[in-house]
Amino acid sequence: MTALFASAATTIDVPHVDYLSILPMVIMLGGAVVLMVASSLVRRILGVSIGTWVAMATSLAALVAALVQWDHVRTHGPSVTVAGAIAFDGFAVFVQVTVAAAMLLTALVGDGYLKREGVEGPEFHVLAMVSASGAMMMGAANDLIVVFLGLEILSIALYVLAAFNHRRPQSGEGALKYFVLGGFSSAVFVYGIALTYGATGTTNLPQIADFLSRNVVASNGVLLGGMALLLVGFAFKVAAVPFHMWSPDVYEGSPSPVTGFMAAVAKAGAFAALLRVFVSSLVTVRVDWQPVVWMLALLSLVLGAVVALTQRDVKRMMAYSSINHVGFILLGVVAASPRGVSASLYYLFTYTFLVVGTFAVISVMGRPGDTGNRITDYRGLARRQPVMALAFAVLLLGQAGMPFTTGFLAKLEVIEASVADQGYTLAAVAMLSAAVAAFFYLRLAVTMFSPVGMEGDLADVGTAAAPGSANLPPVPVAGPADGVASLQVLTDAPPEAAVAARGRVPVPGLTAVAIGTCVAFSVVFGIFPGPVLDFARQATLLLA
Repeated sequence: MTALFASAATTIDVPHVDYLSILPMVIMLGGAVVLMVASSLVRRILGVSIGTWVAMATSLAALVAALVQWDHVRTHGPSVTVAGAIAFDGFAVFVQVTVAAAMLLTALVGDGYLKREGVEGPEFHVLAMVSASGAMMMGAANDLIVVFLGLEILSIALYVLAAFNHRRPQSGEGALKYFVLGGFSSAVFVYGIALTYGATGTTNLPQIADFLSRNVVASNGVLLGGMALLLVGFAFKVAAVPFHMWSPDVYEGSPSPVTGFMAAVAKAGAFAALLRVFVSSLVTVRVDWQPVVWMLALLSLVLGAVVALTQRDVKRMMAYSSINHVGFILLGVVAASPRGVSASLYYLFTYTFLVVGTFAVISVMGRPGDTGNRITDYRGLARRQPVMALAFAVLLLGQAGMPFTTGFLAKLEVIEASVADQGYTLAAVAMLSAAVAAFFYLRLAVTMFSPVGMEGDLADVGTAAAPGSANLPPVPVAGPADGVASLQVLTDAPPEAAVAARGRVPVPGLTAVAIGTCVAFSVVFGIFPGPVLDFARQATLLLA
């Protein structure tokens, strides 16, 4: 019997694992496990600060590991490991760096938010690190099954994070919508994997590319169906039109640090997998999927910019703004060239700092309960807190594509990649949408620096006046107990008093560090773009 078991054991073929290739995602997931286990073994609830510092240390360790990976890839070249399921190339390393940076910034922003809202325990940081590890896995995935595994690790944690603020009904409502539609899109994605496997006989991306390069498929209906369903799954995760319907409600209902994390990490992971699957593996049949992606890009550019103009809630405005940014990133996908890939990667990297920094400011301005998110709530911010207003203005103008910011260079890169691929129409639409989008970014920036008492300042406060004072505006004044602005009708208060009474909002130290880092990155590398541009251009796909 012993000999029988010994004989059976020798037949197990264990794949070679290059642990350096998966080190950042192992560190990220390991940090989440350690924090979760530690919190379950101690009698008292771990403080928010402990979770924050563990998440920061884990993110920094993953970032250092990714930089070590980069040096190894540049020295020894790209490779595959774990039976070809994981790609160890510059593209994967770039995604690891992007996600680790986003996780580090989110940990800084989340610390102040959790303390302000009175949330105890390390669950926020555990879920964020698990989600980040899924995004890292998607970036390194070299097989459709691994892509799906990373997608689910990323998504399931995000569903919970979206509902993290249980005191707000909007949070649960948005999370439920996200979960239901996300589950449906995952099922569609799995069906796409099945059809692709049926058409090519494999789920391994290099083998799919090799099959399509060596064979002419006489009847490619199964392959076309598989590609279409894969595109639907990816389009939902990146919130491309018309698969964007979940985005505004989820952005509005989720805690602001979660929204910034979602906008950065979910897009990084999903776009990384989209680029590797379609530009690397299915490039030989690009004539079949390019028109579909072209239309997704066009719709996202137009709808994202136009609908954002009508929003009065900052978080919903940023949701449609992110849809517009998706359209820009899709320009690089449509180009389906090394230049297009590097342009999309550069856009993702710079957008990460812009969007996390933006939602860091929104998180602070939201005040307790995360309710101060109307555009009118920002009027007079420059008078109350000029540094905060200036930082927010820089981040907004960076997203608008203002020169001397990374946002300008990111838009320029993807438009140039589109023009190089003769995508003149899409490039022209992108430039027009950028001009439209600049309006709503500038509207918010101008609102912060506008003098108080201008028309519309109190239009959206949303508080009913007391009986007999129908013509008097509701005026926020400082509450006596906690210093938080509360709404009260003052009979003779001028409009200026309403703005002045809002008072300064406290800015947590770690959140200020995150905002400062994002602003500095966007300006410094907007003026001196060389290092980041070179990093993106060298992060080529394994099969490119």
